[in-house]
Amino acid sequence: MRDVILFLVSLLMTIEITRRSALQAAAGLGLSFLVPALESKAAQERGPQRQKSLIVLWMAGGPSQLETWDPHPRSETPGFAGAIETRLKDLQIADMYPQMAEQIQHLNVVRSLISKEGDHERGTYFLKTGYRPDPVFTHPAVSAIVSHQRPVEGLEIPAHVSLCGGQWPARGGYFGASFDAFRVFDPGRQINNMRPLVGEDRQARRLASLDVVTQAFARGRRIQTENTLHQLTVQRALTMMNSEQLKAFELDDESATVKAAYGDTRFGRGCLVARRLIETGVRAVEVTLNGWDTHASNHGGHVTQAAILDPAFATLTAELKERDLLDSTVVVCIGEFGRTPTINPLGGRDHWPKWFSCVIGGGGLTAGRVIGETDPEGKKDAVDPVEVKDLYATVLQTLGVDYAEEFITPIGRPIAFSDGTPIERLMV
Repeated sequence: MRDVILFLVSLLMTIEITRRSALQAAAGLGLSFLVPALESKAAQERGPQRQKSLIVLWMAGGPSQLETWDPHPRSETPGFAGAIETRLKDLQIADMYPQMAEQIQHLNVVRSLISKEGDHERGTYFLKTGYRPDPVFTHPAVSAIVSHQRPVEGLEIPAHVSLCGGQWPARGGYFGASFDAFRVFDPGRQINNMRPLVGEDRQARRLASLDVVTQAFARGRRIQTENTLHQLTVQRALTMMNSEQLKAFELDDESATVKAAYGDTRFGRGCLVARRLIETGVRAVEVTLNGWDTHASNHGGHVTQAAILDPAFATLTAELKERDLLDSTVVVCIGEFGRTPTINPLGGRDHWPKWFSCVIGGGGLTAGRVIGETDPEGKKDAVDPVEVKDLYATVLQTLGVDYAEEFITPIGRPIAFSDGTPIERLMV
């Protein structure tokens, strides 16, 4: 069996992928900036009743609500962000986000999200799954639930993708490791081990040899062979590595104008790849922006982060809208908690799960809503608090998943995908 595994590893480094057709390449040249009515390939292929997808912009470390979507300017207090008007009447956001101020009317802001998890790992678990950690089993991320419950016919690349790395990527939980997000650490570059190191003839001989070894191993071991999922794994790997859909991970056919609009950063490239993956039919994409754990120099840290997030998020929103994809794509920008209203001696803000902000929209949700109010002093409870479980019940229902459906876990325990209730004010 060890020889088979070694042979498979060698094989996976030699598979050739083909290029997309000229039509697909043209679709990614940024023409939507010039022709607003241009429909994307996904919009054309899926039609008006096309399936919906999910993009999660994960702000790892916990961004400050005061320096993002819920500013309370204090000119006399060092470390507080200013505020700017937006296209949405009566909504101000931090002045570090001028581009999002021009796009946020397409989305909604929740300022009163509440949690009881103030630790990074536990908070991340809670905000990705909608459940607090359980010692008995692991819950799947909401993105994994979507890819599990809404399979994509004809998709030859993973339906659940995580871009840009991160300490705790989206997991498949009780669905199994096959529903963990496919991780790409440096999006927009060639994925390693996808191009052949040998010619076509030699490649064909290697595949034929692998088939001989596989059949020899399977003789008299039918049950063992089926349990290993060896043949299925090999077939899926070969299908993916030879698929034209793999080009969705690369940016060679994107114009310099479009790439510059997203920003020449790992996160910017990740957001552009996310748009391409959604166009291809991928069900759920997570794009991570690390660096929000600002216990020291909070204001300076958020200036740095905003310079990355603002162009990427705004351009992603604009392109989804222009390409007729926003109505079929739920977009959530969120982190594991917020930051304290008070500033510590290091000029930073500490963990604050009591209330914090997120941005959510698309997928047929309403737009232009602002939910909740908060006390800049941190002395009062948030007005109109929103439970995490309710937020994700809303996401799942919008994506066509029965959030209340019970799944029987491997230990025989039934559990609903979400025990929340959809937020009616966000529903159309």
